Formats: sequence, C-alpha cells, structure tokens
Amino acid sequence: AALFFISCKSKKLNQPPASSLQGARVNTETIFGAKYVDACAARMKGNLQDALKLFNDCQKINPTNAAVKYELGTLYKLLGVNDLALVNAKGCAEADAKNEWYQLLLVDCYNVLKQYNQAIKVRESLVKTFPSKTEFQEDLAIEFTIAGQYEKAFNIYDGLEKIYGVNEQITLNKVKLLKEERKSKAAEMELLKLSASNKNETRYYSYLADFYVETGELEKAKQMYDRILVIDPSNPVVNLALHDYYSAQGKNDEAFVYLRKAFQNLDLDLKTKANIATSFYRRSVEIDDPKIKAQGEELSQILFDLYPNSPEANLLHADFLMLDGKQQQALVFYYKAAMANQRDYLTWGKLLSLEYSASNYDSLESHSAKAIDLFPSQPSNYLYNGIANIQLKNYKKAVTSLKDGLEFVVDNKSLMLDFYRSLGDANYYLEDYALSDKAFDDALKIDSDNTYVLNNYAYFLSLRNVDLEKAEKLSRRTIELKPNDKNYMDTYGWILFCQKKYKEAENWLHNATKTEQKNPNILEHYGDVLYRLNRTSEALQQWNMAKDAGGTSGSLLKKIKDKKLDD
Repeated sequence: AALFFISCKSKKLNQPPASSLQGARVNTETIFGAKYVDACAARMKGNLQDALKLFNDCQKINPTNAAVKYELGTLYKLLGVNDLALVNAKGCAEADAKNEWYQLLLVDCYNVLKQYNQAIKVRESLVKTFPSKTEFQEDLAIEFTIAGQYEKAFNIYDGLEKIYGVNEQITLNKVKLLKEERKSKAAEMELLKLSASNKNETRYYSYLADFYVETGELEKAKQMYDRILVIDPSNPVVNLALHDYYSAQGKNDEAFVYLRKAFQNLDLDLKTKANIATSFYRRSVEIDDPKIKAQGEELSQILFDLYPNSPEANLLHADFLMLDGKQQQALVFYYKAAMANQRDYLTWGKLLSLEYSASNYDSLESHSAKAIDLFPSQPSNYLYNGIANIQLKNYKKAVTSLKDGLEFVVDNKSLMLDFYRSLGDANYYLEDYALSDKAFDDALKIDSDNTYVLNNYAYFLSLRNVDLEKAEKLSRRTIELKPNDKNYMDTYGWILFCQKKYKEAENWLHNATKTEQKNPNILEHYGDVLYRLNRTSEALQQWNMAKDAGGTSGSLLKKIKDKKLDD
C-alpha cells in the first residue's frame, strides 16, 4: 500500500522520487522490526504490559502480520483478557493453517472460554494436517473425553494401540473411558490384556487388583495380590492391601502379619508408616485393648529401628512409653523428636507438658526458653518458663516471661487465669505485694472458686499478717469446695492461728496432720498452735516430727533448740 496519497492530477515533477518511497518503506520495516524485538524482550522479562503496548504498535504498522497476532493472543490470554485473546488467536490461525503453534493457541483460547466443540474442530484439523504427530491424536482424545464423547476418544486410543502395541498409559486411558460408560467387563478385558503383555510386571496385576476391589470381587483381587507376592514377596503396597483384605473379614491376626511385612520394607515411605502407627496409638488411648496396644508398640519399634533419628519415629516411641507410664524415658525421645523437627509445635508442647508434670524444672526452663525463640507468639511457652523460674527461685525472670506471654493471650480465660495466679506467686516472692495482690484479684475475677488461687492468696496474706479477715474468707471457701484437702485445712488453721483463735486452729490443724505422708509445714504449724495452748511437750514432739519429715527451716530448728515459740 502507498504510504503517500498523491493527486492523479499532480504533475510528475511534484511526485517524490522512487528512491524516497523505497526509503520510507525501509524505514517503516526498521521501526517494525525494532519494536518487535523490544516487545519480545519485554515479554521474556515478564513486563507483560510493556510487551502488549509494543506489539500493539507493531500491529498498527502491519495489521495483517500473523506473528504479531500470535504474540498478542498469548499476552491477552496470560492477562485474562480472553475475548481479545480469541480474536488474535483466530487471526493468526486463519492466516497460517499449517502453523501448529497458532492452532494450539486457538485451542487454548476456546478451552478457556469453554467452547469445547470449537476446540475439538481445531484439534481434528491438526490431526489431519499432521497425521504423523500422534500427540495431536492423544490431545484430541482428551478433548473428546472432556466433552463426554467417550466412544470417539476410545477409538483414538484403540488406533494408537495398533501403532504402539499394548501400552500401559493407553490401556489405563481406555479403562477410564469404559468405566465412565459402565462397561466393567470390557474394562476387565483391557486390564487382563495389559497384564498378559508382561507377566512379570507387578504393577499391571495391581491395576487388576484395584479394579476387582472397586467392583467388589475380593477373591479375584486376592488372586492378583498372590501373583504379585510370588514375583515380589516384600511388596509393601500389596502387603498393605492384604492387611485391609483380611481386616475386612475380621481376621485381624492374619492382617497384622502383612502389615508387619509392609512396615519392615524401606520402600514404604516413612509418612505412611507413621500415619498407620499413629492410628494404633489413638485406638490404644481410646479403647482398653491390650492387643491393639501391643501391635502399636511393635509397629512403633520397627519404625524406630529403621529411622532412629526421624522425629516421627521418636515421637511415636515416646507416646507409647507414656502409655506404659515410663515418663522419664519418654522425655528423652520427646526431646529428640522436638530437636529433629524444631518447627513442630505439638511435639514441643508434649515435651514441656511432661517436664512440667514430672517437676523437671531445670530442663523445663531451658526448653521453654528455646520454644519461646521458635514460637514467639505462643503464650503457653512463656507460662511454662515462668512456672519453671518460680520453682528455681528466679523470680524476676519469671515475672518477665509471664508479663511477655500474657500479651499473647486472646479469648482464653483459663490460660489467662494461669498467668495471673503465677504472677501472684512470683510477685509475692519478689515482695512486690501490691502487684501480687492485684494478680490474685484479677485471677479471682475470672474464676472466683479457683482453689489454688484462693489458698495461695489467703496463705500469703497470713504470712504478711495483713487483711486476715479476707484471708479467712478466701481460705474458708477452699474448705467448702474441697472439705477433705489437708493442705487447705492447714491454711485455714494457720489463718485462725494468726487471728489468735487457737482452739479453733488446733482442731483444723490436728485434722490436717491425719495423713500417711507427713507434711513438715503442717506438723510445724500444729506444733505452734499446741505451744500457744500451753501443750509444750506435745508442741516439741510435733516440731521434731516436722524435722524428721524433711523440715529444714531456720525457724523450725530454733524452736526445737529453744523448746519454745518466740513471740
């Protein structure tokens, strides 16, 4: 097309020379080429909008260029502008019917817009144009399958089988289509044909076994499993399948034989084994069945022997040790599991919980500090660290951990209560009594009948000899809630002692001493009240009993030495 419009009446003298026209064309082609190269570079760098603008500039220079339309179609498809993608895809495909990339872009655009029949037509054209490219036939079969035209898809696979012979993937595709059409017998024949093609390929028998399980023909499935085991006796997948087969018939002992074999095979992945062993652990927790527990322990031991450093094996080993009450041994393996998988919060939780219940405060302190570093927004780690530091008499560190952790407690009143009661204890030992009282009061606002808070708050008030009426009220409530608790009796009796109600105090403290395991604090308190009642020899006897029970306080030893209670 001419780049300049010239009046037919113009004199030849006024027309540009031929060399000017040729130069303009060369210049336009140069601009086009430069923009095209820049557009391709922008696309390769991922600058799609820049590429789109440059390709549009190219199209303005040459509106019929098929390569530009292909690039624009591809870009619009990537950007989700599907209508414009289709317009350009059609343009390039019509411009060059033998360019497979143009045709495939058009197919993609039709599929995105769910115009499957149109996509099929293009694929059929591709098959005719490129008869030697069997991948186009496979793609057409997939397209037919998506459109629900199963017979046409089957015929294509049948044709491909004549080219390649019996082929695993082709057979599986045919079987899938036959299942859709509910042609079970035909599907079985295809799988039998596949297995006959290579009688030593266990995978082919497993397809048949799966098929028979689906159709409820369990005996036929069992025959296939037996064939596989002749070829591969330790095949873990088949051993698992046989476990399921015998379990379904209630033959649990036979089923476990095959499960054990599967576990002993390293070809079965660790995750699958761990999941199965965990199911035995859960069942052992839920129901009292020694056989299930013993089988679970055996599977756990196999797992541990095969993978001694894996977190899964160590965790399961620890879980089963806990079922046997072997807490100290379990701690070793919970720690190994936690260190082997430091991002597993649940394992760390088990470790810290067990250390707390076992009163292993040194390790609880260090491990909870590690857990805080790993999981800084989990409040329970701070609580464990605070409790451990209280027991280790690191009260300032305890308060710091508890205050930090409290900030992460959201919509959990029970956990908040634990923080407040621990802060009450820690601040008391730091002699920050105002903060201690406030923490206990905050705890009681959450649960006014929490016996731990009621008892400690009351006892700490009595030791300070302040607000004894409040202390008595708090302590009396613990007696109402737990009338047989010796420690609560002791606290109540001690508060009565502080109020100089010696006769009443003697009654409560005497009852508190009636326990097989003697508590030195209770015995000392009982001795104190007996002394105030002028029963000096009995008081000295109780103090000595307190010493024999483990009492070592300076005040107790002084009472024994002086044989009296200082005013």
